[in-house]
Amino acid sequence: MGTYIEIGGLKTWYEEDGSGEPLMLLHGGLVSNETWGPQMPEFAKQFRVLAPERRGHGHTPDVDGPLSYDDMAADTIGFLEAVVAGPAHLVGWSDGGIIGLLVAIRRPDLVRKLVVIGANFDTAGIPEEIQSQLSSVPPDSDDFAMMRTTYEAVSPDGPEHWPVLFAKFIEMASREPHIPPSDLNGIEAPVLILAGDDDLASLEHTIELFRSIPNAELAIVPGTSHFLAMEKPDVVNRLILDFIVNDPTPEMMPIRRGDRGAHSG
Repeated sequence: MGTYIEIGGLKTWYEEDGSGEPLMLLHGGLVSNETWGPQMPEFAKQFRVLAPERRGHGHTPDVDGPLSYDDMAADTIGFLEAVVAGPAHLVGWSDGGIIGLLVAIRRPDLVRKLVVIGANFDTAGIPEEIQSQLSSVPPDSDDFAMMRTTYEAVSPDGPEHWPVLFAKFIEMASREPHIPPSDLNGIEAPVLILAGDDDLASLEHTIELFRSIPNAELAIVPGTSHFLAMEKPDVVNRLILDFIVNDPTPEMMPIRRGDRGAHSG
């Protein structure tokens, strides 16, 4: 069941299940918690899973002004402080992954381990042809029918607000993010980077993200797109849980990580 909590003037909807160490799910852009359907019940077997819906998404109302990753990262920090009251494991998909990176940079004390799925750290990571397509797609396009239908079913702002949110999202995605590699290099938490081999961000960009974070691991899931967590949930769930639950496997021939180990608890 979901409920609302007001944090910093924002009426935020979130769902919670399970018990144990807190694990926070950060959904992607223009979608709701519905996309975590294959993950939430599995993770709740071992963790206290919290899944907030960001401003303008799902059951959480929109606010005046443009969307920005900075504001949504601040909202996420506020949620961690108010609801978790301490550090949590963060699992972020797409926009949620971008926000997870920003939270890990700004508040390392609130992040135990971080999983980033299909996220770019700079607009340059999305090929120009895809950016051009996104900027020209109308809000009533069949390409966004699933997202639009879900939004219209639950948004407190009503179906008529979808074109407004859609325009805000397209504008944000055209100008953000721009996370400096030097900031990524300062991330202290262990990080698992997951991506589909046919994801939105280029493989080269994903590898650059991996190389920019000292304590990172990388997994490319074959035969998947940007929706890899829904397309191959068993594989993705197993990778995430292994990373979060287990200590690092000692490497027999470490090169990139040297003697630092893969990740620590």
